[in-house]
Amino acid sequence: MGRGLGSWSLFFHVLIMMCAHGNAAREPLKVHWKGLTGHDHENKQLMEKQIYAEKEDDHNRGTNLLRLHSMDGDAMDDHLLTHRKQEDDDHKGINTKHIHAHHSSHMDHMDPSLNVFFIEKDLKIGKTMLIHFPNRDPSSSPHFLPKDEAISIPFSSTKLSHLLQVFSFSEGSPQAKAMEDTLRQCEHEPIKGETKFCATSLESMLDFARSIFGIGVHFKVLTTTHHKNSASKSQTSLLQNYTVLEVPTEIPASKMIACHTMPYPYAVFYCHHQKSESKVFKVSLGGEYGERVEAVVVCHMDTSAWGRDHVSFRVLGIEPGTPNVCHFFPADHLVWVPSPTSI
Repeated sequence: MGRGLGSWSLFFHVLIMMCAHGNAAREPLKVHWKGLTGHDHENKQLMEKQIYAEKEDDHNRGTNLLRLHSMDGDAMDDHLLTHRKQEDDDHKGINTKHIHAHHSSHMDHMDPSLNVFFIEKDLKIGKTMLIHFPNRDPSSSPHFLPKDEAISIPFSSTKLSHLLQVFSFSEGSPQAKAMEDTLRQCEHEPIKGETKFCATSLESMLDFARSIFGIGVHFKVLTTTHHKNSASKSQTSLLQNYTVLEVPTEIPASKMIACHTMPYPYAVFYCHHQKSESKVFKVSLGGEYGERVEAVVVCHMDTSAWGRDHVSFRVLGIEPGTPNVCHFFPADHLVWVPSPTSI
C-alpha cells in the first residue's frame, strides 16, 4: 500500500512540477501567433535558463541527445558522437581521473555526463560507481501547456523559422538549435520494436501511456529523488562516486515507458516503449559528499539489435547482445509502469 500511495504522491508532484504555478495554473496560457502572453514569456525565460544551465552543467547539447537515442538504439548515435567529439575538443581540461578502469583508452576525455551506464551485475550492496546526475531543479523547467493549446501550435521542423519568430529566438542561437534538435528527434523514425511519442501536454502523455498499457490498466510514475541537507547541497558535485546502500528493489513491470525531458519553450517529453525485455529498479545511493539519492534504473536485457557504435557500448567496452545495459535516470525524467489494481 505504501508504495502505491508514494507513487501517486509522485504523480501529483509531477502535475504540480510540470504545470504553471498558482492561479496561472488554472488560467489558459493563450498562445497566439501574433504574440506571446505574459505566461508564455515566463516559459521562454525558463527555457533560456534551462539551455544555459545545460551548457554549464551538462557540457551543452550532447547531453540532450544522450537522454534519447543513446538509450534507444543506433538511430542517432553518429550524431551524438559527433557532438561529443566537438564538445570534447572544447573541454580538454575535464578531470577524468575517476573514470573506471574498464573504459577504453579512446574515452580518456569522455563527457562526464555519460557516466550513467553500467551492467546489471553492478547492482549490489556496497558497489561504488562514478555517476553523473544533472544538477537541475525540475520545478524550474518550462511548464506544460493545456492539451488544446499545445495542439494549436505547429510542432514541426518545417515550421521552425515561424516558431522562432513566435517565441522570439534568433536563428543560430542556443535556443534555436535546441528547438531544432528536439523537433528533428521527435520526427525521427522509431527503431525496430519501439513505439515513440513526443508529449507536449500532460494529457497527451497520459493518453500515450494508456495506448501502451491498455484501457482500464492502472499505472504509476517513478522518478529519481535527491535528498540533500543544507551542508551537502552546496558541495554536491555533478559527477561523484555513489555507493549502493540497500538491496535494489526490482519494480514488477510487464511494460514500461520512459519519458525524457526535451529543451523547448514549453514542456516536451520524448516518451518511448520498447518490446524487448527491460527491468526497472529503485536503487538507494549514498554520495561521497553526503547526498542520498533514490534513483530509478532501467536495464535493457536485449541489446542485440542495437548498433555497434551505440555510445553505451563505447562507455562500457562491451559488444551488442553481451551483456545487458543499465542506466540511471535524472530527476526530471519519468518512468511509467503498470500498477497492480490492489495498490
